[in-house]
Amino acid sequence: MLLTITNTRPPATDLGYLLHKHPARCQTFDLSFGKAHVFYPEAVPKRCTAALLLDVDPVGLVRGRRAASGGGLLDQYVNDRPYVASSLLSVAISRVYGTALAGRCEEKPELTQTALPLCARLAVVPCRGGEALLRQLYEPLGYAVTAHRHPLDDHFPEWGESSYFAVELEAVTRLSDLLAHLYVLIPVLDDDKHYWVGDAEVEKLLRHGEGWLAAHPAKELIANRYLKHRHSLAREALARLSDEDETALDSSDDAPAAEEVVIERPIRLSAQRVDAIVTVLKQKGATRVIDLGCGEGTLIKALLREKTFVAICGMDVSTRALEIAEERLRLERLPERQRQRVRLIQGSLMYRDERLAEYDAAVVAEVIEHLDPARLAAFERVLFEFARPAMVVLTTPNAEYNARFETLPPSKLRHGDHRFEWTRAEFRSWADGVAQRSGYAVELLGAGVEDSVLGPPTQMAVFNRG
Repeated sequence: MLLTITNTRPPATDLGYLLHKHPARCQTFDLSFGKAHVFYPEAVPKRCTAALLLDVDPVGLVRGRRAASGGGLLDQYVNDRPYVASSLLSVAISRVYGTALAGRCEEKPELTQTALPLCARLAVVPCRGGEALLRQLYEPLGYAVTAHRHPLDDHFPEWGESSYFAVELEAVTRLSDLLAHLYVLIPVLDDDKHYWVGDAEVEKLLRHGEGWLAAHPAKELIANRYLKHRHSLAREALARLSDEDETALDSSDDAPAAEEVVIERPIRLSAQRVDAIVTVLKQKGATRVIDLGCGEGTLIKALLREKTFVAICGMDVSTRALEIAEERLRLERLPERQRQRVRLIQGSLMYRDERLAEYDAAVVAEVIEHLDPARLAAFERVLFEFARPAMVVLTTPNAEYNARFETLPPSKLRHGDHRFEWTRAEFRSWADGVAQRSGYAVELLGAGVEDSVLGPPTQMAVFNRG
């Protein structure tokens, strides 16, 4: 069972610092089921490869066990476990590369947060679901996947191909993230584990899935397979992932990360965006407005200044954001007539909510780019099919304009939590599709000073129900 990880960013031998394994040494580690060997087939400034080789003792693996019901002892001794990537490899990663998996490096701590050009190679991977499943699991995480199916027997090609693959996974990513993805998803591909799965496995899944699993489009499949189809454990894991996902994705961009504030502050984009939204709402005659993903209440504060809006609601999944909004709006100090105009509610953009139908206009400002693309369809149904307000005002960044932000590196998104940023053509295609499917007319506008070549910094779509 062989796993190699290659780094090609000079000095590539920094990989040794991250793994806490010196490139000049071959090290051996005792495991309950055999031994793990770490060595470096190549270690030069431009390219460094670390190899983790498992020498599994099939006798030691099953010593003391009784024969499984319906099988025999021969099944336990004669199998593929010594040769294929399985939960045994996940255990080895945790034991041998545990410090790197946790994202710690005392010698060069800055490396732990550095995205490196990495390539992981697995010699033999059992994939119960074929290459399509392999891609379904790894491509949403940003990996380029190369898979070659092994034949059942080279001497008898007529027997066909096996369910085993040689796999390469390439991405520019942190080493700790790569190891976490391998740790969780290898047993998922195998759809098996060599040990009993209990409550502790839920904690392992959530710990190693932190930051990526909640938004993965195949998280249900991952949870069920990782937990050996113990449905009660899978339900618990998915419920906790759902809480994490909604908190992360449904919150407003009202108080964005410091990086985005710094990027957009020179052109006062946040203020210009609010002004543009208020102007459109007034021009279209809206009087009852709900701000979906209201965050800390910046847009609500602006709407309160306009007497034309007789009912204003802010909805957010984060109760903490709503508490801050209430404090910033000073609702308890407002005159009774003003206070009656405003309502703050907790809710998710992912679920049907009858309260949304009470308003003639909905605003979704800088929210959809925080949603995984696979969840856009659910959002679309909630808003355009079930709530169906007379008007929807939706804004999102214009990816083309990013070139004008001097502090934003090329190909980097404005916010670390953005799942995508669309060009004008991509936004138009999505907006036209929504309008066509939902029976709305759509008008594309912008917010902020428009660049003659790259367009406005913020894109705006105004949907009017037909």
